[in-house]
Amino acid sequence: MNLALFDLDNTLLSGDSDFEWAQFLIGKGVVDREVQEAKNVEFYEQYKAGTLDIQEFLAFQLAPLTRHPREQLDAWHREFMAQHIRPLIGQAARDLVNRHLAAGDLCALVTATNSFVTGPVAREFGFAHLIATIPAWEDGRFTGGPRGTPSFREGKITRVDAWLESLGLWWGGFEKSWFYSDSLNDLPLLARVSDPVAVDPDPTLRAHAAQNGWKIISLR
Repeated sequence: MNLALFDLDNTLLSGDSDFEWAQFLIGKGVVDREVQEAKNVEFYEQYKAGTLDIQEFLAFQLAPLTRHPREQLDAWHREFMAQHIRPLIGQAARDLVNRHLAAGDLCALVTATNSFVTGPVAREFGFAHLIATIPAWEDGRFTGGPRGTPSFREGKITRVDAWLESLGLWWGGFEKSWFYSDSLNDLPLLARVSDPVAVDPDPTLRAHAAQNGWKIISLR
């Protein structure tokens, strides 16, 4: 059996689901446009530059989940999927995932974006396994903080290791392993697999991939 791991934002999606969720909430009037939009752009630029403080970002990004009942959040998410996410999914991305699933590879979506936002997206692609930052849940509501290790940078390795262990598996048991990503933030996990693939990569990842002979593809 082989292992195939996929980043989500700007990899399988031609956009960023975290950013789009914030823009969706702004459009619904759920959050203050001026404050949320400015911070949303600021954090996104930090992410692209590789300077994002994940705990600071999560404290801001998860806060809206605490203010509304789950039923309302789920209803909004269905609108979000239709309006913001499905238009960002190209056929090439679906085909790539489907090839690995059809080959019998163990596949997982591995993303820093929280699991409330990305769970339905993972199901849209047909993933049975999602490794995402987990928003903490207590007494029937989100708390506004993360639970456990955020699935970000080196944290992705920590979370994938724990997931494999939970399945009774380990890295050495796979003949081949792939990780598909666009971002310099994913260099730790890209370096961990046997076949790293840079997908529409940012300039830093593109240069690193070219220097190390990694495969570079486009799904756009």
